[in-house]
Amino acid sequence: MNNEEVGHFVRRLRHLMDEIAALPVPTIAAIDGYALGGGLELALACDLRVAASSAKMGLIETTRGLLPGAGGTQRLPRCVGIGLAKELIFTGRQIDGQAAFSMGLVNHAVPQNSEGDAAYQRALTLAEEILPQAPFAVKMGKLAINRGMEVDIASGMAIEGMCYAQNIPTRDRQEGMAAFREKRPPQFTGK
Repeated sequence: MNNEEVGHFVRRLRHLMDEIAALPVPTIAAIDGYALGGGLELALACDLRVAASSAKMGLIETTRGLLPGAGGTQRLPRCVGIGLAKELIFTGRQIDGQAAFSMGLVNHAVPQNSEGDAAYQRALTLAEEILPQAPFAVKMGKLAINRGMEVDIASGMAIEGMCYAQNIPTRDRQEGMAAFREKRPPQFTGK
């Protein structure tokens, strides 16, 4: 690609990652093998990440004369902290799933299985834990967290309040409270 084509391609890739991050439902990345460069940027655009202990990941762009351009310079520091993100980006270092877990890059690191899909299986289990929860409450929780992380805490509290206010009139909130009083599992409908 020429310089103009590269710029256009990276802008489209960054836009795609932003669209994934903005999905109103929880997203889970399962990393069973390699997530290098754009692969890790894709995982960072997701809400949750699960990796096999043996998985390899890193923002390796500096080893190729580049820098992360699809959100990695912004999402990695928010995930692991500024100093560690700078070290990983500046060095282009690859880390395994266990190291990623210890630094908070992934939510879970699991031993790889013989099928090679241990992270995928753990991601499915995690999704199954989320699935029975009230859909609108989960959506508003995601929105409050995502928007609140972009502003100071007082503004974040206001965002939380606005999201909470939108949840108050839902049938699912009423069902959740009734189920709690009646000591039974709630039956959420997403309304």
